[in-house]
Amino acid sequence: MQRFLNDPDDLVDETVAGFVKAHRDLVHLSPENARVVVSNFAPEAGRVGIVTGGGSGHEPAFIGYTGRNLVDAVAVGEIFSSPTAKSFADAIKAANGGAGVAVLYGNYAGDNMNVKMAARMVAKDGIEVATVVANDDVCSAPATEREKRRGVAGEIFMWKIGGAKAATGAPLAEVQAAAQKAIDACRSVGVGLGPCTLPAVGHPNFQIAAGQMEVGIGHHGEPGTRVEALRTARDVADDMVRLVMEDHALPAGTELAVLVSGLGATPVNELYVLYDRIESQLAGLGMTVHRAFVGNYFTSLEMVGATLTVMALDDELKALLDMDCASPAL
Repeated sequence: MQRFLNDPDDLVDETVAGFVKAHRDLVHLSPENARVVVSNFAPEAGRVGIVTGGGSGHEPAFIGYTGRNLVDAVAVGEIFSSPTAKSFADAIKAANGGAGVAVLYGNYAGDNMNVKMAARMVAKDGIEVATVVANDDVCSAPATEREKRRGVAGEIFMWKIGGAKAATGAPLAEVQAAAQKAIDACRSVGVGLGPCTLPAVGHPNFQIAAGQMEVGIGHHGEPGTRVEALRTARDVADDMVRLVMEDHALPAGTELAVLVSGLGATPVNELYVLYDRIESQLAGLGMTVHRAFVGNYFTSLEMVGATLTVMALDDELKALLDMDCASPAL
C-alpha cells in the first residue's frame, strides 16, 4: 500500500487540520473539540442549526458540506467509524442559534446511538434537537423494510434541502419535515469494481476478483446483492437505473435531481460515461433531469466504483435545491 501518510493513527486529525486551513474562508475548527468542523456563517441567531457527522474516509463527505446555507457543524469520526456522542453534542452546541438544531445523518448503529446520547446531553442546555435518518440505499433492505436501509449519497440532497429550508427562517419542525421529504424522495445504488484499504490495517477490507463487480455495495464495502462478471458501462448504468427506478415507481413527467459519485478511485471521465447513459435511460422512462451532479461527492477511501442517487422533485424541493449555497464540496 503506497499512500501519503505519516502515522496512520494521525490521519483523521491531519486531514481535518489541512481541510480547515485550505477552506478557512468557509469553515473553522471548533475551539471546544478538534473533531468538530464549524461553518463560518454559524450559528445564526434565531435560525435552526444543521448538523451532521460520520466516519472519515468518505471525503468530501462529511466535512465538505459545511458552509453557507448548508451544514453548520460536522462531527468527525475515525475512518469508517461513528463520531463520539461528545463530538455530536459539541457540533450541536456550535450550530445552535436558539431555534433548535436538526441532526441529519445516516442509518448506522453507531451514529444512531451517539446522536441519541448527544441529544440527551444538550437537552440539559435547553437545546431542542430534531433528527432525520437517511435510508436511501435500495439494495440494503427491501422496500417493505425501508427503515433498515443504509444512508448513502442521498444524504447530500438531505443536507442541501435541510440547510436551504433553515436559511428561509423556517422553524425546527418545518426544517425536519423538509429534510425528511428530501430523503424520502431519494433512492441510491452503488456498484463496486475494487476494494479499499483502511490505512491502519494495511490490507483490503473485502475482495472483488479481477473481471468481476459487485452490485449494491455499501460505502464501507458492505456486501451487495450480487457478484457478477464486469459488464460495459452501458449495461452497468442500465442496471443502476433499473434498480433505482423500480423502487421509486415514479410517474412519467417527474423532474429529478441526479447525483453520480465516484467512490474514490474511479476516473471522473468514467463517471461522465455512466451519466450519459443514465440520463438517456431516464429520458426513455419519461423523466426530466432538472439538475445533475457528477464527480466525487461521497467516496470510500480508494474504492473503485460509483453510486447513483435519484431524487424526485416537487416545487418545494426544486426551489430549495436551487437555493444558493457555498461549501468546499458543493
